[in-house]
Amino acid sequence: MLNQRNSTMVIISHDRHFLNQVCTHMADLDYQTLKVYPGNYDDYMEASTLARERQQAANARAKEKIADLQDFVRRFSANKSKAKQATSRLKLIDKLKPEDVKPSSRQYPWIRFEYDEKEKLHRLACEIEGLSFGYDLARPIIKDFTYTVDAGDKIAIIGENGVGKTTLMKLLMGELTPQRGHIKWAEKAKLGYYAQDHSADFASDLNLTDWISGYVREGGYEGDDAETLLRGTLGRLLFKGDEVKKAVRVISGGEQGRMLFGKLMLQRKNVLLMDEPTNHLDMESIESLNNGLGDFTGTLLFVSHDREFVSSLANRIIEIRQDGRIVDYRGTYDEYLASQGIE
Repeated sequence: MLNQRNSTMVIISHDRHFLNQVCTHMADLDYQTLKVYPGNYDDYMEASTLARERQQAANARAKEKIADLQDFVRRFSANKSKAKQATSRLKLIDKLKPEDVKPSSRQYPWIRFEYDEKEKLHRLACEIEGLSFGYDLARPIIKDFTYTVDAGDKIAIIGENGVGKTTLMKLLMGELTPQRGHIKWAEKAKLGYYAQDHSADFASDLNLTDWISGYVREGGYEGDDAETLLRGTLGRLLFKGDEVKKAVRVISGGEQGRMLFGKLMLQRKNVLLMDEPTNHLDMESIESLNNGLGDFTGTLLFVSHDREFVSSLANRIIEIRQDGRIVDYRGTYDEYLASQGIE
């Protein structure tokens, strides 16, 4: 729809696929300076990286030249026959000052999900048999769903709003009880959950340090080890200095997300269930989460409307449709779209 319009548009979005499909220019705001790059988001990322690398290379060459000129000045400034040349080189040094290349003000949190290899699942992670559930008994949302989750699967659960994606996640977590059928997790399965609505997790006056310290203790860490892990985790998630003294009830949605990722990192679960984990995140946090889940060797089930996020992670797709049918597709999201005749 937007691509068919002839008007000028200014768009703010954290959806990388959307930016790639729609935008013809990217405006990068950093250190109160706006730079405009032609092309879409991927073009901007490549161009901005190349521009920084070129400037750094030019700076390196300038510094080498300055060192040579300074050496000449030191050796010959006292030599009357060379004094004029030394003065000329001093003037040249002033002209060759390297341009200040600041690191980007954008920061990427460090997100990695690991677990004890002794807890690695083999073959099956979960078996679902004849699962049915509905808030209105006459109108079940999930109907007679039978499914097997293989160990190591990364399954994207997709579908329009209101079709039952969050309901299915809550059933898998045991927050809802099936009305028919059953869900059986592997004996070694340890579930970590990122709920779409996690406001209750932050409805307290605990500060960030105290809130996350409970999950450090859950991992069995004590004393200096616990303190080091606590500070390290908060620092990796970009909480530093007096920020860690803030009450969790006042932090932003993006900060809540990062704290929950910290919780999951400390819990070291071998199965992750994530319901819309990119909501409220900035681009840098989305990319860090994307990379962290890409490196995760456990089993992952996640709900997302972010096409780039789904395409880069999922090796299997569950689509819940409006009529209650559930499609199981073994393959990537791009392959699934192609199978449906969708570009």
